[in-house]
Amino acid sequence: MSPPLPPFRVVADALRRTTERLVREVAEPREQAPAWNPFEWGIARAVCALHGISAVLANRLRWQGPEDWLAFLHEQRAQGLACHERASRVLAALDARASRDGLSYVALKGSALREYALHRAGERPMSDIDMLVRPGDAAHAARVIMDLGYERSFSCARHEVFVPVVREQPHAFAEHRRNPLRIELHFCVSETLPVRAIDITDRILPAHARVGANPYPSAAALLRHLLLHTAGNMRAHAMRFMQLYDCALLARRLTSTDWEELKGNDPLEQSWWVYPPLRLAERYVPGSVPAEVLQAFAAICPRWLRRRFDRREVYDVSWSNFRIAALPGVEWSRTPADVLGLLKSRLLPRRAALDELNVAINTQPALLDTRWYGVSHAERILRWTFSRTPRVQTLCCVRAALEHPAIPGSP
Repeated sequence: MSPPLPPFRVVADALRRTTERLVREVAEPREQAPAWNPFEWGIARAVCALHGISAVLANRLRWQGPEDWLAFLHEQRAQGLACHERASRVLAALDARASRDGLSYVALKGSALREYALHRAGERPMSDIDMLVRPGDAAHAARVIMDLGYERSFSCARHEVFVPVVREQPHAFAEHRRNPLRIELHFCVSETLPVRAIDITDRILPAHARVGANPYPSAAALLRHLLLHTAGNMRAHAMRFMQLYDCALLARRLTSTDWEELKGNDPLEQSWWVYPPLRLAERYVPGSVPAEVLQAFAAICPRWLRRRFDRREVYDVSWSNFRIAALPGVEWSRTPADVLGLLKSRLLPRRAALDELNVAINTQPALLDTRWYGVSHAERILRWTFSRTPRVQTLCCVRAALEHPAIPGSP
């Protein structure tokens, strides 16, 4: 039985303070350690896990903090290196197998970012390998993946997930080499903002693909995907700071021609959603986005959405946000119909949404330790509307961080 946590407000306030301090340390390290109590240092460990920033902080911090905090960061750096090396082996094997079998695919997100060397080895967490194929190549790609010793785990609307046939018991908290490296097979690249799908698949698939792994057509295409993925997570209050950091670092590589490509031929329709993640990237990693570029994207962003994100902090739109919102991401609505559609999706979720919820429960049994997913949907509606209900995933991470000050079993 886990010891009781402090009241909701105390945990939420600690999450906000530690999140805002630590994510700013990534880009602009300070000289002095924060004056936190033991509980707040435990919350800080949870923040590192929620945002994937443990290893980068281990490399960049100029202060040390308590011994258990320092031990946690050093252990996470070691785990990150072990996971990085494992991902390198799997990526190489996947490319070789696909090339031999005549399969073309695009290596997405983290796999593609490796070519840009934005991070030191092991700094960026990578719990899965994402690959994009044309729908007609789905069966072929599945065979290639399974030939590497993987099996199907589950499917959802946009992708299939494969896990190693032989795998260890996952570690309960933060990055760890025992956690399986999944392969996600995508057939499209899209996000729902908040109820309309923004599909950018045609901007990512190459016109003339070669067998094996293919890069994005351009740096602008890669940044567009990173920004859209980040926006989708912001909409759900499920962003990790490492996603924003990726966007900021890659943005620094773009030329004026790249920025024009990012805007597209019809900017108002194609790129209205770009400003919020780009605005936060520049705010938390200053010097990443030219002022004139940010102004250009602000001009095509809906006014309500722009104003909200001129004030938003990382805490508000990330896994750190401790409260379940009644209508998360309503500010992304472009019409009253979007607001009504979001409300309907919350009150009467589609079968696909419920199926994905069941998948999350089945793959993360610890979520059932909290009385939330076992109650009726009607009760959940009442609780998120009229009470301050903690998010189950965030709550589980906080509890694990407080119970496990350091991670045993270094590689």
